[in-house]
Amino acid sequence: MPRVTNSPASRKRRKKVLKYAKGYFGNKSKLFRYAKEAVQHAWQYAYRDRKKKKAEFRGLWIVRLNAACRNAGISYSRFIEGLKAANIALDRKVLSDIAVRDEVAFNALVKKAQDALKTKAASVKA
Repeated sequence: MPRVTNSPASRKRRKKVLKYAKGYFGNKSKLFRYAKEAVQHAWQYAYRDRKKKKAEFRGLWIVRLNAACRNAGISYSRFIEGLKAANIALDRKVLSDIAVRDEVAFNALVKKAQDALKTKAASVKA
């Protein structure tokens, strides 16, 4: 009796891995053993970097906001503190978009933040 190898399923699985590895350099795109390893690493990096991407974008928004705040004569941290004191709940993505696209609206936000900081300081002294 011949040995059972589950050949169709095995071939399908191997072809699928080689399809994912298409475009990889050298053996990693030609030989199943090396392709499987390369594809697994690629998936690990993709999973990790989907998380990292969010942190990188937040950092970019903060850098943009900091530059816009400095142009408006206030530091980034004071600006965020002022927005919280003024109960303005805009996230950094929206704030940086406003800073880049609409300078007048951003300056109005800066003014509100500064006013809220002044009232906050006055209430602390009293």
